[in-house]
Amino acid sequence: MTDTYVKRLGAYSSPVLVFGGPYSNAHATEALLQVAEQHGIGSENIICTGDVVAYAGDPALTTDLVMQSGMHVLMGNCEESFGFEGEDCGCGFDQGSACDLLSRQWYAHANDQLNDRHRRWMRTLPRQLRFEMAGLELAMIHGGVADISRWIFESTSTETKYSEIQEIEKSGAVDIVIGGHCGLPFFDDMGDKLWLNAGVIGMPANDGTPKTWYIILSPGNGGVGVELHGLDYDHPAAATRMNELKLAGAYAHTLTSGLWPNMDVLPQIEARQVGVPLNTWSISKQKIVRSAAE
Repeated sequence: MTDTYVKRLGAYSSPVLVFGGPYSNAHATEALLQVAEQHGIGSENIICTGDVVAYAGDPALTTDLVMQSGMHVLMGNCEESFGFEGEDCGCGFDQGSACDLLSRQWYAHANDQLNDRHRRWMRTLPRQLRFEMAGLELAMIHGGVADISRWIFESTSTETKYSEIQEIEKSGAVDIVIGGHCGLPFFDDMGDKLWLNAGVIGMPANDGTPKTWYIILSPGNGGVGVELHGLDYDHPAAATRMNELKLAGAYAHTLTSGLWPNMDVLPQIEARQVGVPLNTWSISKQKIVRSAAE
């Protein structure tokens, strides 16, 4: 893998805030930056898992907020598409599906609003971020290593996750993987590996509440602690902004209802959880040292 593919951030000895999918939601992005400040977390300790631009009303402003903050950003499929002037968002929706049809409108709106400076920045983003915390190696990908828009959920098989881990470990061993893209926060402790998703801040998690989500990683007790936090922001204003721009009303409604307009991409297990409010959670992961005989 080339240096432009993998960016190494070094070792962190203080908390790191991780979030995904601002999705052109400037109101949520501003709220997230305020939360980081309240936690005393500086820009070097903030990481976005990609998809800065998508469904909501302010693609240029949201991109400017992220760029100006100085945070680290992973390339998502949306950055790949806008940066390299793709024909669509590259989200991996089935052609003709409700998601595919709805995405065409917001993609056209964002394509019209983004400028060359935004696109140049998007093209430079790494496809994998790596760092160390409390002796553990962490790696971030957006969807999959080879397929940037691969859907990986909590219910996705262990075999699939380990197949991605094998690809990740071509650039070095890893203990914790942090993915993006799927829009739902979760953790899957597989024993020797931990797979995390921070969720997104730009749209609710299909749980019937307008809250969105992020995680904070903290070193301590010989390992890494992970806490899921809900983000409260001015979602009515974000929905009003979308309606003023005559963007897809289904997604504007999602900002207040907390329910996705369809569940085309969801596995059966996640689809059965629609409308069930998420709760915060915390988990800790320690280094597993295996003997040579194992």
